[in-house]
Amino acid sequence: MLPALLVPSQDPTQSSLRKLLAWGVHVFTASGAVFGTLAILEIGRGEFHRAALLMLAALSIDSVDGMAARAVRVSEVLPGIDGRRLDDIVDYFNYVVVPALFLLALGALPHWAATLPILLSSAYGFSQKEAKTEDAFFTGFPSYWNVVAIDAWLLQTGTLLTTGVVSVLALLVFIPWKYVYPSRVTTLWWTTNLGAAGFVLLTAVAVIWPDRASEYPLVELSLLYPVYYLGLSIWLGNWFSWRGHS
Repeated sequence: MLPALLVPSQDPTQSSLRKLLAWGVHVFTASGAVFGTLAILEIGRGEFHRAALLMLAALSIDSVDGMAARAVRVSEVLPGIDGRRLDDIVDYFNYVVVPALFLLALGALPHWAATLPILLSSAYGFSQKEAKTEDAFFTGFPSYWNVVAIDAWLLQTGTLLTTGVVSVLALLVFIPWKYVYPSRVTTLWWTTNLGAAGFVLLTAVAVIWPDRASEYPLVELSLLYPVYYLGLSIWLGNWFSWRGHS
């Protein structure tokens, strides 16, 4: 049985509480833009450690706000507010604009024009009607540029390699492969989301205590999750589709 707050009710007190919760979820989603703005300020000061932590905070908000929205049923309680559009606006800012500035200020990209593949490919990706499919996948590389930017900084990948990785990933935005939507995947939900939490935690530890990160392969261990994520996306989103058409 669903909790009382999650089902329709004629009780005006409960209805008001549900509206308050729904507005709270929208404010929570929008707060990601605040963290992104603070990250830009830290980037301008050259405080990449602080900027990276703020980017991870924004990533964490985005990881759970969708589940909160579905639990509260915000689309039913506040039908005049498009939560998906709000999420997309905040995500483009945090997943695309902020990391592009991070990479540029870091010197990981050779020129401001090198941010164009990030900005333009992601604009295309976010604007697709099937950017998020009904069967819980992203279409094309889902613009995880914040992860790319932080890892490029922690691993000190250099300008040439970083530019090459950015170019390949930007191209993958246009290729309609399916990528797992972590908070909505049905197969291996716990493994996927606990793995995502572990990735954020390991990355945060590496940012906060860089000496430990150099002593222990924390960043390298965190990269196991993107490998898992890519493998799961190929298996669930593409392998079965390919087999179905063979």
